[in-house]
Amino acid sequence: MPISPAPSRPQVQDGDTLAAIDLGSNSFHMILAQHMLGQLRVVDRLRETVRMADGLDGQGGLSAEAHQRALDCLARFGQRLRGVPRLHVRALATNSVRQLRDPQAFLAEAEAVLGHPVGVVSGREEARLIYLGVAHAQPPKPGQQRLVIDIGGGSTEFIIGRGFEPIERESLQAGCIASTRRFFPTGKLSRKKWKDALTEISAEFQQFAGLYRTLGWQEALGSSGTHKAIGEICAAMKLTKGAITAEALPQVRDRLLQAGSIDAIDLPGLSSDRRPIIAGGVLVLEAAFQALGLQKLLVSKAAMREGILYDMLGRGGADDPRDASVEALTRRYGIDEAQAARVEATALRLFGQVAEAWQLDDDDARMLGWSARLHELGLAIAHSQYHVHGAYVLEHSDIAGFSRQEQQVLAALVRTHRRNVPRSAFDALPDRLLLSARRKAALLRLAVLLHRSHDSEAIPMLELSADDNRLQLVLQQAWIQSRPLLRTDLLGEKEGMAGLGIEFQPMVA
Repeated sequence: MPISPAPSRPQVQDGDTLAAIDLGSNSFHMILAQHMLGQLRVVDRLRETVRMADGLDGQGGLSAEAHQRALDCLARFGQRLRGVPRLHVRALATNSVRQLRDPQAFLAEAEAVLGHPVGVVSGREEARLIYLGVAHAQPPKPGQQRLVIDIGGGSTEFIIGRGFEPIERESLQAGCIASTRRFFPTGKLSRKKWKDALTEISAEFQQFAGLYRTLGWQEALGSSGTHKAIGEICAAMKLTKGAITAEALPQVRDRLLQAGSIDAIDLPGLSSDRRPIIAGGVLVLEAAFQALGLQKLLVSKAAMREGILYDMLGRGGADDPRDASVEALTRRYGIDEAQAARVEATALRLFGQVAEAWQLDDDDARMLGWSARLHELGLAIAHSQYHVHGAYVLEHSDIAGFSRQEQQVLAALVRTHRRNVPRSAFDALPDRLLLSARRKAALLRLAVLLHRSHDSEAIPMLELSADDNRLQLVLQQAWIQSRPLLRTDLLGEKEGMAGLGIEFQPMVA
């Protein structure tokens, strides 16, 4: 039985301005584009070197200086965003925020100064967005398979894709800042240090290099500032016209090592801003060339920020990648689609009756619909505590299209759809999402409870009203009297709802 899509947000209209913010480990980027005749026309770009990765202490802490640089930058971005609707802005943080011991504390401050929510993406979701940006900026030939590499400040992403879809995605903890700090902490450069570092990083690449070489590609592209900088060095040294080749890269490396220290690096075409971190970038790229047998890498002008823009066009519409991911999870875990559809339909029916009173929007409806489709995922592991198993899978998997916070909301809804609600169920969520998450959890609990028997018979009367933290459900007396188990469950649900901070009153009419 096909599953109906959840209600969508309003489609982007001609003339609308979209904004994408990429909180990278080296630089923060913002791009604003106007949607015209189905195309995106860039109207403004902002970039600031923040070097968050340089402020990490290896134990989840962030230096006060890096912390302040980040907030100051976001405050300036926030000024430029004044007047842009919330649904048209998407800000995503990457590796450096993923490494924080308490990311929510930083994100709360970041959101306050930016004036918009800030999400966090996994390494593989970052890779998907990078590929999407590159593919739209430089459309591939029909049937052509591509390799895209993005060397960021804290991590490096590797993607093989065809058309606009990634086939394989990998993310390694080896970026230009992280690798410079890791292998050259004193700033001294030598051939021995370089060789040892190259051996260590190359070993990390072996976990996926064989698969990638087997899949193959017809074209390789590098995105991000590291590739742009190395391409400009190659051109300035008259080694290429801007591409990076297997012949040119060792010459760049040799010239770099002649400096003896990072402060003394004097590569043609290298900016002073990029000098402190170029060693790590060249090191990671040389390891990639060796591990993957690369001969030539073209430089793309696009990166994750462009991918975020194009992803926004699909999110909430017919091409929302999250719908495809939910469908894939449904099939992978053998979820009963007919039951999922019944629960989803009832959950959204209840949602429609209380959305205004509870100030829930279209995004809440979509999240509720997805959680209904996936609430039985954990049955593929075991019936006992299946809601716990399902929540764990949803929180810790790499699910294309979802930010970490979105996955945490999904996990919390699935975790709390039955049995008692633990105090810690919503601890991972930022404060701004807590109230709506608890309210969606209440609606999912009722929908699951009403369909516990897996009965396909329609519910003749279903009236739900909400007032602050109170819910009142009215059902047809004859219908509920013929279902003694459901009647008992509804009376016992008062305790379950209390765990969500909601006073529940079932009634008959």
